[in-house]
Amino acid sequence: MKTPKVIAEIGCNHKGDMQIAREMIQTAAVYAKADYVKFQKRSNRELLTSEEYAAPHPNPQNSYGATYGEHREFLEFDLDQHRKLQDWCREAGIGYATSVWDLTSAREIASLKPDFIKIPSACNLDFRMLSFLAKEYAGQIHISLGMTTAEEQDKVIELMASLGAAGRVVLYACTSGYPVPFEQVCLPEIQRLQERYGQRVAEIGFSGHHLGIAIDMGAVTLGAQWVERHFTLDRTWKGTDHAASLEPDGLRKLVRDVRALSLALQPRATDILEIELPQRAKLKRLPGIHLN
Repeated sequence: MKTPKVIAEIGCNHKGDMQIAREMIQTAAVYAKADYVKFQKRSNRELLTSEEYAAPHPNPQNSYGATYGEHREFLEFDLDQHRKLQDWCREAGIGYATSVWDLTSAREIASLKPDFIKIPSACNLDFRMLSFLAKEYAGQIHISLGMTTAEEQDKVIELMASLGAAGRVVLYACTSGYPVPFEQVCLPEIQRLQERYGQRVAEIGFSGHHLGIAIDMGAVTLGAQWVERHFTLDRTWKGTDHAASLEPDGLRKLVRDVRALSLALQPRATDILEIELPQRAKLKRLPGIHLN
């Protein structure tokens, strides 16, 4: 079994502060030893209608501005800042990636040539953005499937296949909620996606918004090759994602356990393993042989 990759999704948990973002990169890389950190990129005037931009935040206690648009702008990093984030990731020895929410953001992040670009569940039916990435971007295209019907999923894969990009797609089983109760995580989706699309796409992953890390071990056991979890330095910070995020020690344990479990899932190579040979010679009761 190939060792699954762990993505620490910083998203907007940096609170719009580059120095907090840098500390999170360092923590995910050095302390937790994750494979990637992932941010988000939005062109808010393009993504939001004027009414949505001017509306109050639906949860005012989590807002960083007087309107939802101002809140989103406060948390947004521009392309030069993302370029700096990517540099910091290289220095720390961890991969850089970003979720993009609109075509402008996709164009900007594609110019940085990260290993992969993520399409969040909210945007996976933006066929203009998907088509651009399929045609103009050479890396992997990761797509979350929360809030998406089976028919819509088929259309996404058909589009990517028609553009010759399905082999660069990673699909994520995902339930969109913050946090998601255990009974609505629906881990068998990993197997369903593998059965339906596994021969057409690169890999199947799991994007979790639950509490704890036990569920992620189930995802790996069921075949997830990517595990993505929101990451924060403090779950009590202001913002909608912090409550469903892992703090540094939780992320460290997740990475540790994913790697240990992937080793434990290796099949038995021989009837008697090398580690068993001395124990067999010493302890095994064989027919016709009796220890004095």
